[in-house]
Amino acid sequence: MEKSIIKDKLNRPLRDLRISVIDRCNFRCQYCMPAETFGPDFAFLPKSELLSYEEIERLAKIFVSLGVEKIRLTGGEPLLRKDLPILVKKLSEIEGLTDIGLTSNGVLLPQHAKSLKDAGLKRVNVSLDSLNDELFGQINGRNVRTKPVLDGIEAARKAGLGVKINMVVKKGLNDTEILPMAEFCKNEGLQLRYIEYMDVGSTNGWRMDDVVTKKEIYNLLKEKYDLEPVDPDYYGEVAKRYHYKDTNVDVGFITSVSESFCSSCTRSRLSANGQLFTCLFNGNGHDIRDFMRNGVSDEDIINRVTEIWNGRDDRYSDERTAETHRNRKKIEMSYIGG
Repeated sequence: MEKSIIKDKLNRPLRDLRISVIDRCNFRCQYCMPAETFGPDFAFLPKSELLSYEEIERLAKIFVSLGVEKIRLTGGEPLLRKDLPILVKKLSEIEGLTDIGLTSNGVLLPQHAKSLKDAGLKRVNVSLDSLNDELFGQINGRNVRTKPVLDGIEAARKAGLGVKINMVVKKGLNDTEILPMAEFCKNEGLQLRYIEYMDVGSTNGWRMDDVVTKKEIYNLLKEKYDLEPVDPDYYGEVAKRYHYKDTNVDVGFITSVSESFCSSCTRSRLSANGQLFTCLFNGNGHDIRDFMRNGVSDEDIINRVTEIWNGRDDRYSDERTAETHRNRKKIEMSYIGG
């Protein structure tokens, strides 16, 4: 009843919420947490600055009342947050929330996959940018080999979780892995998402020349595979998906550089320290944590979120050039997740 009235306050659908539960990771990946910036002495957030599970639950209920159907927990590495299944259980009991996912590097999934599934987690997105051990170790910055990640993928599947693989492709680094990753995921029945290398945060040294576009990857795949386009499952679906003919396996592309999707974006993000961001590439968050901790009512928070969402004018991916990323402050991925 109230839900439809509240939802009607928004001038654009808000369907998907990403919640970063921690700002640290067990990798020093050059895409989002390069070791030269996030070294052993880097000062991460103290626990008091992180949203508590009770605060996340409260905000999740409010966002669901505004139309959110999907929540994905991110980081950093969300599995480093203690007792994460407790949070998943709280979220799974929210009426109207249909999907709870998690983005992970996979290393800790063997310890946690079953308890997360039992708590109500539906699926995991696992980052795997190469099957070559030496190259993968270079990318993750900790010389971690692929086996711990592959073990994590297998543990998630055994637990009954849906699994998607995310591969960020950077020219001159791992573009030779495009076809091996496609073959591996196709044979294993895993949904693969190629992600164009993006200028997330301000520390990864992004250049337009480093981007391998969806068109380039698609043309490479078409030389070997018969691909059929798949219609979006819902308005605002980010991945452009294709089906390997005569299989039940999809491959998709996240194209925020070459084919932006700003006009249909239905996604909002809560950072690890409770800042609300309406765009992955925006460095100006809106403080929800301290606002909430000042003793305001749910209605006050609803009005605040509605004001933020209705006032958004983010079009960064539409406007991006080789130079714009140098002149815009952006939130780091360790705080906001993918």
